Amino acid sequence: MGIIKASKLIYDYIKRDENGNPDGTRRAVDQVDLDIEPGSFVAILGHNGSGKSTLAKHINALLLPTEGTIWVGGKDTSLDENLWEVRRTAGMVFQNPDNQIIGTVVEEDVGFGPENMGVPTPEIWKRVEQSLEAVGMMMYRHHSPNKLSGGQKQRVAIAGVMAMRPRCIVLDEPTAMLDPNGRREVLRTIRELNRTEHITVILITHYMEEVIETDRVFVMDDGHIVMEGTPQEVFARTEELKGFRLDVPQVTELAWRLKKEGLPLSDGILTIDAFVDEVMAIYEKG
Repeated sequence: MGIIKASKLIYDYIKRDENGNPDGTRRAVDQVDLDIEPGSFVAILGHNGSGKSTLAKHINALLLPTEGTIWVGGKDTSLDENLWEVRRTAGMVFQNPDNQIIGTVVEEDVGFGPENMGVPTPEIWKRVEQSLEAVGMMMYRHHSPNKLSGGQKQRVAIAGVMAMRPRCIVLDEPTAMLDPNGRREVLRTIRELNRTEHITVILITHYMEEVIETDRVFVMDDGHIVMEGTPQEVFARTEELKGFRLDVPQVTELAWRLKKEGLPLSDGILTIDAFVDEVMAIYEKG
């Protein structure tokens, strides 16, 4: 079993009328099967309303299944006695870092989680330093979070989760509120954590360029996983992705359009370098 495994997972939101009384349900996750290996870097794609954020909240037991089961670190999230261990295993980073930064000083905020877990004080400060070092924010340890940029705040939020030593970090659209520079900062941090700390990373996003370097991609639509594979395998199916109201990386789009015009290019080209190499090879042949 992988570090995250779901079997026939279903989640229904309860609709309510203007008086707050139940008035039917809306299915957000529908019969999802999922198996994520420890140490892998996984992306979950989908348009707004596809169910990807609802699925993410199940990994940290913020939501519990209506039907089916999800195991985190081998623990069934629906059992009360597993809640503490589930949340120790999988940490969450949300879209808006201001929603999870509560300290008035960066290092105090990063130490808040371990302190709540009862970690001894000397170990807390050791974890704070290691986490801030890992995300490149050590020089800001005595700063107020209010003085930081969006990308820096998000890195502090990631450090706060890291200090709790989870085996998996789930990032729910962590770059949605950031400018391009902030997005690059955060993505660089996430990739480095995955490579050096071997932390399992689950990235929920709708930015196609963010998933190019992941190990595996899951595509959601209407509560279902409708596509799965490596980034190249998924983006090679450009026509299908467009049917699910998703784009592809710009260079992939360009190669796809040129191929439709008759240029013999491969499917699923992901980088500019790969695109240039293929174009040059075609012209050298002929």
